[in-house]
Amino acid sequence: MDRPEIEVRRSKRRRRTVSAYRDGDRIIVMIPAAMSQREETEWVEQMVARLEKAERRRKPSDDVLMRRAKTLSDLYFGGLAKPDSVRWVENQNTRWGSCTPGDRSIRLSARLQGMPAWVVDYVLVHELAHLFEAKHNDAFWAWVERYPQAERAKGYLAGWSAGARIPAPPGEDGVEID
Repeated sequence: MDRPEIEVRRSKRRRRTVSAYRDGDRIIVMIPAAMSQREETEWVEQMVARLEKAERRRKPSDDVLMRRAKTLSDLYFGGLAKPDSVRWVENQNTRWGSCTPGDRSIRLSARLQGMPAWVVDYVLVHELAHLFEAKHNDAFWAWVERYPQAERAKGYLAGWSAGARIPAPPGEDGVEID
């Protein structure tokens, strides 16, 4: 992975604290103006490492997503749903996820990254159910409702869409997954 551009900002008002945040492709590190060059170097490395670790936790890899899907299939479907691929995609702006039963692939919108794990799990359960029940019929919803936080997650996604002032995906209660 390429190292992001790092910008160090010194502040005369800042006395002891050091902070870092991402601004697009750059990482901004805020430090006290009186800090030595050696201290700056140490703090920048430490703060960049912390920020990147936190981002990795919030944005699990495709491999982690696949393992989670298999675990959820075992828990709620007795292992019946067996995806061949599960991955994040950047091009889903009107759906939270999608499933192609023919090639057993599941794709989740990158917009879900950083949302609570139980919300991502709901979207995974929804897509896993499509591997053996293609339509949004009563049988499909009965499978999805095995996930105990399904209603809560649907509400979260509807609220997130409203808060972001973007139209919720069309469908069941305005929170259709696919």
